[in-house]
Amino acid sequence: MLRSLLFYPVFYFGSVPIVLASLVMLPLNLRAFRMVVRSWSAWHRWCARWLLGIRIRIEGEPPSGEAFYAIRHESFFEAIDLPRLLLNPGVFAKAELIRIPFWGFAGHRFGLIPVERGTGAKALRAMIASARRLAGTGRPLAIFPEGTRVPPCSRLPLQAGFAGLYKLLDQPVIPVAVDSGRLYHRWWKKAGTITYKFGEPVPAGLKRDEAEARVAAAIQALVRADGPARGSA
Repeated sequence: MLRSLLFYPVFYFGSVPIVLASLVMLPLNLRAFRMVVRSWSAWHRWCARWLLGIRIRIEGEPPSGEAFYAIRHESFFEAIDLPRLLLNPGVFAKAELIRIPFWGFAGHRFGLIPVERGTGAKALRAMIASARRLAGTGRPLAIFPEGTRVPPCSRLPLQAGFAGLYKLLDQPVIPVAVDSGRLYHRWWKKAGTITYKFGEPVPAGLKRDEAEARVAAAIQALVRADGPARGSA
């Protein structure tokens, strides 16, 4: 509890100058803006390590350059950590986030790709065009295919839209397991080790059911059916 009470003011007050710097860079230099966003993610990781006692362990090696990552989503940790984990990722995100004043514009400039749920073919084509445009610059793409945060130790199916993106993008998928939910709770954080596990690429061109099954199994690789495991401090 004391770690968490220290973390919140230090992280959020320390974020203020970084946010202000990003707003200055946004209209002037897009590359510098993205570097500032990455520094904010690095600041969060520093606070997690030295204030919360959370270490990061990475198993496997992500490929360099263009790739499509499917990442398990257990907490806000990996959402904030994503610009630090991957280099300037284009991230599929709920369209509602892009509509937030100021924040949405900044997110769009960084590389968020709006996902319009339940809309027609025109919105889907626009989303795929944005994704291909980012991928064409060598930037990785990332998605949380379960569509929302997943409680630790639970196993939820992937959202139907993931299979459609997989077919239309025609790229191999790098599944990424993460077990942040057992430590990075909404209010009280715990010391320990959060593990990212990069799985073997799932090749493009598979049938939807097979691709979904392989990705789901890989991103659940750190799920413990017998309850949360203890992380090392």
